[in-house]
Amino acid sequence: MNELVRRHTTLTGADVEWLHNLVSEWQLLSDLSFADLVLWIPTWDGIRYVSVAQMRPNTGPTSYQDDMVGHLVPRGRRPLLDAAFDEGRIVREGDPEWREEVPVRVESIPVRREGKVLGVIARNTNLLTVRTPSRLELTYLQSASDLAQMIAAGSFPFPGVEQVDMDAAPRVGDGLIRVDSDGIVTYASPNALSAYHRLGLTTDMVGSHLGRTTADLAPPSRAAVHEALVKLASGWAPRQTEVEAQGGVVTLRAIPLKPKGTLTGSLVLCRDVTELRRRDRELMTKDATIREIHHRVKNNLQTVAALLRLQSRRMESEAGRAALDEAVRRVGSIAIVHETLSQALDEQVAFDEIADRVLAMVMELSQDGRVATRRTGSFGILSAEVATPLSMVLTELLQNALEHAFGPTASGNLEVSALRGRAPATGAGWSESWNGGARPEEYLLITVQDDGRGMPEGFDPQSAGNLGLQIVRTLATGELGGTFDMVAGPNGGTKVILEIPVR
Repeated sequence: MNELVRRHTTLTGADVEWLHNLVSEWQLLSDLSFADLVLWIPTWDGIRYVSVAQMRPNTGPTSYQDDMVGHLVPRGRRPLLDAAFDEGRIVREGDPEWREEVPVRVESIPVRREGKVLGVIARNTNLLTVRTPSRLELTYLQSASDLAQMIAAGSFPFPGVEQVDMDAAPRVGDGLIRVDSDGIVTYASPNALSAYHRLGLTTDMVGSHLGRTTADLAPPSRAAVHEALVKLASGWAPRQTEVEAQGGVVTLRAIPLKPKGTLTGSLVLCRDVTELRRRDRELMTKDATIREIHHRVKNNLQTVAALLRLQSRRMESEAGRAALDEAVRRVGSIAIVHETLSQALDEQVAFDEIADRVLAMVMELSQDGRVATRRTGSFGILSAEVATPLSMVLTELLQNALEHAFGPTASGNLEVSALRGRAPATGAGWSESWNGGARPEEYLLITVQDDGRGMPEGFDPQSAGNLGLQIVRTLATGELGGTFDMVAGPNGGTKVILEIPVR
């Protein structure tokens, strides 16, 4: 719509926003009318109309098999459009049109905002299946007529009212209640009656005051809340709420009808969402349970790390103490992942935060600040099954760099970089037969680079190395399904390259 309006019309931003609000709501008009809707806007030169939006009904057959959006028609070809736009009134005159042997009744509804007619809605009704209307259909059509008059008067959509989430809002077919200006029910569709029976209603609804009936069904609450529910369910203001009673949950949406500027009644759309809310609660319970499990695992790992620290302090052997300190850092890197997962709503984590915490933890080995560290790039969002082994790999690589690249007294720089993309990076691509079989759709390239003393002569990173490098190789190629290599840095030192698929 924005592109068509910008290209063909001179409407202002506020006008376009009004049209967007109208289009977000007009499924209601289409369903109540059993008709297709097409929004026509005059072009900047005033000699044509351009169709910028279209809606088909859920309650009846369509009268347009083709998509009408973007079509241009000259003035004079469709007299009803001209009359509605020029005179600012709803035009229903004229005989039905025939489209592919289907009779179609065409009506034109002017779209007004602050006294200005912005365009025209063409309402097209397929007459092929017309029959004697039922009470439900008559109520639908009367409500559609009221809404059409409100659109022509510029009072619908409701100015200054926050827009409803249409994905969650009840629709016409979910359940419809028509009330008069006093809030008395004059008609309730079968689906609406079933929804209220779910709340515990045992009587008929016609003739009852909808607001008081709804409030009486709800559990006892504060008087102010009770009174607000009475007003909302009576349809005196455009609002949406949920009512829960007797184990049932029903969503209500009130739409005041003011076809001539005065409240003549209201539409109240209702939808039984009991099963949806039950599933939501089950999912919330499961999510809470999973987060609690991650929290307890993190606590247990921290307890293990604390016990290892105690044991390390009692060790007389320097080698034994160093081994226990390494184990503490390995356990700690896993604990960081579980701590992050315990705060998330799903099994996904933003790994940048984890990488920074792992980097800070390992840098405790260099408390005097002789090694400057930094992280560049972004790891992005990773699943738990990738984040846990990757945190261990990163811990081992950083620890290995501190111990072997710089030694106990040397200083230098250590950089961790991450690059995420859809295709392998130049010069560091996947082999034709990597561990996962086919090339991944998305990959993560991680490098850990130092400017230290470099690798010893004849060092083979695929076979040699200490326990840390063995852990890196196992996790990188096995659990993560990626590749691992160590090469000489461009300016000295060592560059570790890790590429893993991100599924």
